[in-house]
Amino acid sequence: MLNLRFSLGLSFFLMPCAHAVVPTYYEEPFSPFSAEVEFGLQINTGNTATSSGNARTKMQYDTQDVRQEGEVRGYYSSNSEKTTTQQLQLRYQNDLKFDDGDYLLGRAEFSWDKFGSFTRQHTISIGYGFSTFNLGNKSKLKLEVGPGFRYNLPIESAENLNPTSNQEFIARTAVKYEQELHEYSTLEADLTAEVGTDNSILTGEISYKSMLFQDWALKVGIDTKYTAIVPVESKKFDTKTTINLLYRF
Repeated sequence: MLNLRFSLGLSFFLMPCAHAVVPTYYEEPFSPFSAEVEFGLQINTGNTATSSGNARTKMQYDTQDVRQEGEVRGYYSSNSEKTTTQQLQLRYQNDLKFDDGDYLLGRAEFSWDKFGSFTRQHTISIGYGFSTFNLGNKSKLKLEVGPGFRYNLPIESAENLNPTSNQEFIARTAVKYEQELHEYSTLEADLTAEVGTDNSILTGEISYKSMLFQDWALKVGIDTKYTAIVPVESKKFDTKTTINLLYRF
């Protein structure tokens, strides 16, 4: 009987200690690193008109003072006779944050497109980003402006078998908008203008993401690019429509 009373008393005494050692809930520790991978179907119109595959990888390191973001995109397709699309894009941006949310940025973007109107397009720019627009907790709006430098190499054509590259300074403006529709879906839109004395390029990217389960999501995107001056037999508009599976980690 004495042993029973002692055991009950000891259990009653240790009960609060057990609750103090083992928390009632657990949260994953914060990590400034995030990444996502997506792949899926692509439908091209414009300079290429085929159905094909695409893949994309995006990595981000975001702290209180610095945000670094890198992205790799690849597009490839072929028909029964030959390869029709072969494109690779590399993007990197480094933001130095201020206390009010604004930031200084440095950006580099490189593109190789074997069958595009320009086989090579490389852009390096700096600028200032504004992110203080208050649209509510579920909306984000950023504006970026600054100078840059662009390198263009046109595709070979019957009238120009040995094209020469064009190099010029540009003014870059970008608008980035993100809207959380509800807990499991997000709408994103990016609009970028690169204006130069010899040529101007306008790009628009719209995507819709819906969570399927855990870290998997379905992403539908439309990317449109307009080039004011293109080589002979090339079109000014290029459009990519993608339906991808996306995995976040």
